[in-house]
Amino acid sequence: MSRIGKTPVTLPAGVTVDFKDGVLTVKGAKGTLTQTVVGAIDVKVEGTVANVIACNEAADTQAKHGLYRALLANMVKGVSEGYSKALEVKGVGWKVEKSGNGLIMSVGFSHKVPVAAVEGITFDCPTPTDIVVSGINKELVGQIAAEIRAVRKPEPYHGYGIRYKGENVEHKEGKTSGGKGKK
Repeated sequence: MSRIGKTPVTLPAGVTVDFKDGVLTVKGAKGTLTQTVVGAIDVKVEGTVANVIACNEAADTQAKHGLYRALLANMVKGVSEGYSKALEVKGVGWKVEKSGNGLIMSVGFSHKVPVAAVEGITFDCPTPTDIVVSGINKELVGQIAAEIRAVRKPEPYHGYGIRYKGENVEHKEGKTSGGKGKK
């Protein structure tokens, strides 16, 4: 049995969980999230606690037990607190600016790179070299942040690129001259 799946999910004030016909719906102050539940999994809500229950001992059901409990916990946190990922841009003359709901990035190419607005995601640029991606869906926030980072991954020689805030990039030693050679 899954140890993660057996752990109950505490519901903060103002968050409601509904499970009907294999669709899990979580409503809160920041919005509503839904998730399709496949397999013999049931969700019981008792007061301020939600429990994910595996209805049989099949290997497939046991494998999904912890998954759906983790997804439920992420949904509850998302509709009550929300999620955010911070990125930083490092490079000479590189900057980011907000344009409407999207972003325009100048990151060393001959052209500016636009990032389109996505429903449920908000962008913020507190400084010209910082990006904050926010939303209620943890998966979507992480995916959009990864797509922005993929525009210019951090390179190991000078450290230029887009990286997550606090990400450590190993620096490599560059080429050196003055070795043995013809005289």
